[in-house]
Amino acid sequence: MKSSEIKLQATDSSDYFAKRQLKQGAVGWLLLVGLGVSYVISGDFAGWNFGLAQGGWGGMFIATAIVALMYLCMSLAMSEMSTMLPTAGGGYSFARIAFGPLGGYLTGTAILIEYAIAPAAIAVFIGAYCESLFGIGGWIIYLLCYVIFITIHLKGAGEALKIMFGITSVACIALFVFIVAMFPHFDSKNLFNIAAGTQTGASSFLPMGYLGIWAAVPYAIWFFLAVEGVPLAAEEVKNPAQALPRGLIGAMLILAAFAMLILFLSAGAAGAEQIKNSGAPLVDALKIVYGQHTALASFVNFVGLAGLVASFFSIIYAYSRQIFALSRAGYLPQKLSLTNRNKAPTLAIIVPGMIGFILSLTGEGDLLILMAVFGATISYVLMMLSHIRLRWKRPDLARPYRTPGGVLTSSVALLLAAIAVVAGLMVNPKVWLLAAVIYGVFIVYFLVYSRHHLVAGTPEQEFARIDDQ
Repeated sequence: MKSSEIKLQATDSSDYFAKRQLKQGAVGWLLLVGLGVSYVISGDFAGWNFGLAQGGWGGMFIATAIVALMYLCMSLAMSEMSTMLPTAGGGYSFARIAFGPLGGYLTGTAILIEYAIAPAAIAVFIGAYCESLFGIGGWIIYLLCYVIFITIHLKGAGEALKIMFGITSVACIALFVFIVAMFPHFDSKNLFNIAAGTQTGASSFLPMGYLGIWAAVPYAIWFFLAVEGVPLAAEEVKNPAQALPRGLIGAMLILAAFAMLILFLSAGAAGAEQIKNSGAPLVDALKIVYGQHTALASFVNFVGLAGLVASFFSIIYAYSRQIFALSRAGYLPQKLSLTNRNKAPTLAIIVPGMIGFILSLTGEGDLLILMAVFGATISYVLMMLSHIRLRWKRPDLARPYRTPGGVLTSSVALLLAAIAVVAGLMVNPKVWLLAAVIYGVFIVYFLVYSRHHLVAGTPEQEFARIDDQ
């Protein structure tokens, strides 16, 4: 969109931005690694196994390898862009500079769909784990999750992320216990015990045929979904030029290792057929191997809640910072970016939480995953296009970290992200189209209203203004 079609509102910057400030210097690189892992770690405990039902173990394995490559390339590209412009907007900020206000808005709202819906899916899985452990699940658990963790986030970023780091550490212990417990019982035959169908290419390795690989992609993404949210902490980080690449790439490597170990050992010990539709696959796998009342299953069930809670807790942080940046710039209602005395964006934390709670009441964790993946994959395409365009358009910009492989690396991520967009449509067209309708509503809002009310003086707007001169 041409700059002449966009109206930037002048503000009393001293007053406007004073009410919209985050707590700077609250986060170091180690906390960023923890943040990246905590965004995603719930994907190891539940949700990924639905990919076994879509593509069998072989299809899920190939999909996971492809998706891991996509996320690694994307993390390298985003590390470069985040050090160029360390603001709370993350992907929105990169696209704003590369493609203007409309490009920034399209990217930011796609990310927002991902981050607003993902906690609802995680809440459903938390309910399943609580049902297994305590006999209590459903709406009361979903409500408690939102109320408790929103309240903690309102206390401020430093406190919230330190608590998150502790919860994530406990969750990692549960994964290590599971891996050690399942390793002696691994049998490769269990990986292929899903009966082969009649689809093209169907076999014991690919029981749903070649298309099963595509159908498994959205659930393979669940192993890594939201790790790209690390740059959203940029305005609260000490030394972002060093901390952001370390945090993003370090988290990605840890998550890739966990994903492959969980995929091999859970299905290899308990059987792919046995866990493909489980709401708590790690717990059910332990029960299959060690018996219904084993202490190991109870331990992983109880401590495994920490993994789900860690992701739920940290994605609240992610969606609040994305809304904060979009609202501060005028793309969303400006009241959403007001911060409290603890420098936490109050309404940006509360409002999406209310929407997420309503979505969680559907109880359809697998369908909510697909909706979140829709927003994620659209944003990945736009962010990788931003990296490529900025390399060509602004080669002179200071880049404290440079992506190994340059545009080739981001092009690989771009191609795989485009494939992932199509994969979501293949799994469930109705859910994909519903997410597309939500996205369309955001676009209409921009075209009708917010493009006429953008705010001058935000970091990304000022950066773009200098670029346009």
